[in-house]
Amino acid sequence: MILKRHYQEIGADQPISSSELPSGSSSRVQDGEEGGNSPVDGLSCLANYGAEIESPIITHGGGAYIYSESGQRILDWTSGQMSCLLGHSHPEVVEVIKAHAESLIHTSSCMVSPPVIRLAKRLTSVLPPGLDRALFLNTGSESNEAAIRLAKTYTGKFEVVGLGQSWHGMTSGAQGAQYQAGRRGQGPPFPGQHMLPQPNAYHSIFRHKDGTYDWEKELNYGWNLIDQASCGAIAACLVECVQGDGGIHVLPRGYLKALKRHCESRGILLIVDEAQTGLGRTGELFGFEHENVVPDILTLSKPLGNGLPISAMVTSAEIDKVAKEKGFLFFTTHTNDPLVAAVGEKVLEIATRDGLLQNVMARGQQLFAGLRRLKERYGCIGDVRGLGLMAGIEIVSDRDTKEPAKDLAKALSKTMLQRGLWCQLQSQRVFRIGPTLTSTEQEIQDGLDILEEVFSTTAHTQPLCNPGTG
Repeated sequence: MILKRHYQEIGADQPISSSELPSGSSSRVQDGEEGGNSPVDGLSCLANYGAEIESPIITHGGGAYIYSESGQRILDWTSGQMSCLLGHSHPEVVEVIKAHAESLIHTSSCMVSPPVIRLAKRLTSVLPPGLDRALFLNTGSESNEAAIRLAKTYTGKFEVVGLGQSWHGMTSGAQGAQYQAGRRGQGPPFPGQHMLPQPNAYHSIFRHKDGTYDWEKELNYGWNLIDQASCGAIAACLVECVQGDGGIHVLPRGYLKALKRHCESRGILLIVDEAQTGLGRTGELFGFEHENVVPDILTLSKPLGNGLPISAMVTSAEIDKVAKEKGFLFFTTHTNDPLVAAVGEKVLEIATRDGLLQNVMARGQQLFAGLRRLKERYGCIGDVRGLGLMAGIEIVSDRDTKEPAKDLAKALSKTMLQRGLWCQLQSQRVFRIGPTLTSTEQEIQDGLDILEEVFSTTAHTQPLCNPGTG
């Protein structure tokens, strides 16, 4: 198997000593000496699910780091796929899991428990008026699916508008409103789906005379096309404040307010998906706060559980009331589960204390300063963009044409991982960087140092100066 060969290659790296591993680590697991029972021996039993599996087999994590079976320590600059907001195995989160595992893990969806009530109260208390009722599910796909169904029930309409290159999940309704992976080979998506142009300041053809991005003209043009295509039954518009999987594109200043006006003029509900931006990653507790826009429906997922499966859909008391009267129905076996709700409450508590937002801003400034220095040194870096502790590096073969350099990006990605840094590659050319919000100054610098080493030692990165004098 290709994966097994890759695993053997990565295992050839020099492992760190057992004294460098977190307490509780096993040298037998580290060395893979289990008499043929190493996890790698069971790889052939795993079914394909469409993702390209990376080589290291991860056995444990702590803080900003994950550790492989071979003993390699890896600085996780995606925070466990943007989920482990507070770092891996955060001690307070671990204690909550232990406590509730001994008392109450699960109840019927027709019952409720104290952690669920406390989380709903805490979450709505930190949100603006108009986001007053919370429903807790498992994943971002589910919370977006529920939001779309809620909007359809409330409005009595069925069409949904999304942004180009958006990502909202893998269930049918959520996937129908996203415009990248998964739209082919599985039959037609839901009817009534419409797409606005991706607000991509780097590549968009919509420009002012001075060459700057004219997002307003682009947005109006998109709505004009949708108005022509729609049958007059648009229920909702679903957007991310920062497109994470779509290449780390931040909505331009003023875009969300303008989008809200477009929705209001057409009687459409605005759904904001904060799966990756929620709970502080952008420097505000919620991404929509940068624009002072209150969505009709908010969805949260990844960071709320710090790695455990919990998501939320939050809406107004009025929308909740009307939808109930119209027979809104959406629940799963694990709706409002107590254990993950207790974890969500603890995560939200920590996210609103300890100077976490101040740390995001400080470490974000440090991160972007370092990434911009890299851009000054290597011509293959076409763009650096993002917000708070959410950054993207776009790799190009030519800065003038902005042609993607996919092979180079892949080579850089492989070398980064070998050197102990995990930055997930999106769209085969953009590195999605999302360190834990608890990252220290030294951890950010360590990551930047690895990036410098990788760019300086990889062919075709187009050095613009001597890094030693840059």
